[in-house]
Amino acid sequence: MPPPFRSIAVVGAGAVGSFFGAMLARVGHPVTLIGRAPHVQAVEGRGLALHMAGRVETIRVAASTELAAARSADLVLFCVKSTDTEAVARQLAPLLGADALVLSLQNGVDNAATIARHVRQAVVPTVVYVATAMPEPGTVTHHGRGDLVIGPLDAAQAADVRHRQRLQDVVDLFATAQVPVRISPDVMAELWSKLMVNCAYNAISGLAQMPYGQMAALPAIVEVQRAVVREVVAVAQAEGQHLPLDAALEAMASIARAMPAQLSSTAQDMARGKPSEIDHLNGFVVRRGAELGVATPVNQTLHALVRLVEAGRGHDT
Repeated sequence: MPPPFRSIAVVGAGAVGSFFGAMLARVGHPVTLIGRAPHVQAVEGRGLALHMAGRVETIRVAASTELAAARSADLVLFCVKSTDTEAVARQLAPLLGADALVLSLQNGVDNAATIARHVRQAVVPTVVYVATAMPEPGTVTHHGRGDLVIGPLDAAQAADVRHRQRLQDVVDLFATAQVPVRISPDVMAELWSKLMVNCAYNAISGLAQMPYGQMAALPAIVEVQRAVVREVVAVAQAEGQHLPLDAALEAMASIARAMPAQLSSTAQDMARGKPSEIDHLNGFVVRRGAELGVATPVNQTLHALVRLVEAGRGHDT
């Protein structure tokens, strides 16, 4: 039998996409990174420098600035910022073959459904647990973890035997690259748990420009984080998601232990003067809370403060 995935495209190859693309490429899988020109030019010129486990490895991998490079892919790692999901999904739709599989490796809980509104191919919600950074074009630094959780988007996917096999194919593919992938029967609940962690860390790390370990060392900040978690859990439960409070608080605390040196993606965006995904993190919780009648004052404050900083830099959309 031919391999289930003969061509892999990483759409939105920033730190996360480039890391997982590099892990697959380094063991021989055909990967194309699709990203911004400086990164693509650096990768084309000298390869992708992967800093991991105290070593630097140069990964030779194809790269392009053109979304059309995804045309022949039968597996797409969709890694664009949440703010760009709709536009990129619309552009990607006519390029994909009928049997292509699209994995949404993004923050937030609504990206997979947004992609699925525009593409007819199967879209897989994916929870990403990895600490990475891109200190310069052509370089990815790995700080911790590097595993994925996938699962069916809806009841129809859950009941589809062929789709279940394709999820297993994804597990098997990444296993060849030493990337653990777990199939969850309730991946949306896991995405809500990841959203909760992002809401507790991203804005504070961004505003203070501090890594998770330093945040955890200050009890007053931990109390703010716990208040964020309580609000996200209340919104999730009002939404009908299973997200127990005690487990959520422990999951939040464990992230600082697992990734003490990590600066949040929001912090990295703010340091570069780039617009962040805050509207899809704390901002999403605020909007859903308002719709469901759940108060979210701490999330609202953090969202507003990040937006204030961004407005001062011209990101006032």
